[in-house]
Amino acid sequence: MTRENTATNRKTPSSSTGMQQLTSAWLRASGHLANSVLEANRATLAALGLSDGDQSGEVELEPSVESVAYDDSDWTETRTVDASENINPGDTVTFSKTISDEDVRAFAKVSGDTNRLHLDETFAEGTRFGGRIVHGTLVSGLISAALARLPGVTVYLSQDMRFLNPVQIGSRLTAEVEVVEALAEDRFRLSTTVTNADGEAVIEGEAVVLVDSAPDHVE
Repeated sequence: MTRENTATNRKTPSSSTGMQQLTSAWLRASGHLANSVLEANRATLAALGLSDGDQSGEVELEPSVESVAYDDSDWTETRTVDASENINPGDTVTFSKTISDEDVRAFAKVSGDTNRLHLDETFAEGTRFGGRIVHGTLVSGLISAALARLPGVTVYLSQDMRFLNPVQIGSRLTAEVEVVEALAEDRFRLSTTVTNADGEAVIEGEAVVLVDSAPDHVE
């Protein structure tokens, strides 16, 4: 499981490799969700708190919130407001998902954070945690996922957070954001919390976001 330092031989791309690249690009452009394309995008999806959620490798393309690009059968979400112009203090949004081993490994690859604490069970057993844990920044990504489910288009301006408890791989987590204060020019201050299945907080913090109305041409 530990990555070895090995030299990679560089080869001149063959014509068949070029054809594969063209084929892959065509598939992406045409919107086909073939397995080859899904595998290429999986790491990016995981970094955003997205996962295929089942063994079929299929991502559902009918999100329950208009501003969100993808949804998944493993995810659950709630919100108390459906229009950006109606956001007020007290409004909340939640987003829940299970952090899988696949999520952790994909995040390590896309982020470059290959700390053995997250990837090597034998190594991690000798640490204070007694085993592998989820990257803290992957856990905090669920806050961003919850913010994406606010109505309109949400833009992060700042985020402060405290990491309170480690997260075991396979844990189901829930991120909740609550509007605390309406600021000038469509800006809002929110409390941000991530809890585990036992209701124990693993992250607490505060964010400031800008919320624009959705573009008029979006159906």
